[in-house]
Amino acid sequence: MRSIIFSNYIARDTRRLGATIDVEHSHVRFLGNLVLNLWDCGGQEAFMENYFASQRDHIFKNVEVLIYVFDVESRDVEKDMHYYQSCLEAIMTNSKDAKIFCLIHKMDLVQEDQREKIYNERVLELQTRSLPLQVIPFRTSIWDETLYKAWSSIVYSLIPNVQLLESHLDNFAKICEADEIVLFERMTFLVIAHSTRVDNGDIHRFEKISNIIKQFKLSCSRTQGSFQSMEVRHSNFAGFIDYLTGNTYVMVIMSDPTIQSAATLMNISIARKHFEKLEGAQFSK
Repeated sequence: MRSIIFSNYIARDTRRLGATIDVEHSHVRFLGNLVLNLWDCGGQEAFMENYFASQRDHIFKNVEVLIYVFDVESRDVEKDMHYYQSCLEAIMTNSKDAKIFCLIHKMDLVQEDQREKIYNERVLELQTRSLPLQVIPFRTSIWDETLYKAWSSIVYSLIPNVQLLESHLDNFAKICEADEIVLFERMTFLVIAHSTRVDNGDIHRFEKISNIIKQFKLSCSRTQGSFQSMEVRHSNFAGFIDYLTGNTYVMVIMSDPTIQSAATLMNISIARKHFEKLEGAQFSK
């Protein structure tokens, strides 16, 4: 999962990766000056016992986000819940303001007509067992866009002053007369922020675009090329994806056929300096 989002692996290549052993530390530079310190803790029983016996204060101190991954096919749900609740106790002691995300993973292995039922049952149990803490659940699979939806939400919760960024996107959308503007992180293509003036109706559209463009970028890299920009247009729709700052891409969606491509591209070009300055001020603190 971490390799797909942050290390540009495709799903089938993760088969050759071994299981996480104990605690693996990684530092991911995100949006230039924002550094994510990821502690990937192996889920094997021996490691879990060690976390709580001798590393409890070390692992769970100063945590901003706890991401707990449940294997939907696990045969010992009660043991999974026991370890999960032990994590929550450690979080409440050492990082009481941390946000809790739970990923119900490998949902692709569940029969399609049973997925909604099983997912809802797991979420209800998690919400009950997490009290008094609030949990944010997601269904995930490495084989579709659900991974991007979950991780975009996780990263969104960590970005400082994201509402300020979204207010500037609102102004940009009005100037462009755009239906929607979406900001993506350049390396991971996770959604950072968006402004919607005309609702599309597809609630999964952002993560679908993340998944498609990430796959396209990987295809470009395998041919020694690099993704820079894209324009898709037909009679009543135009979509533009272009770099906005050194750390972001922007997607602009238009439905007004009278607005020429050159005008939209010029607006993106003019906006670059403004958003570079905003990004510098936002993440230099």
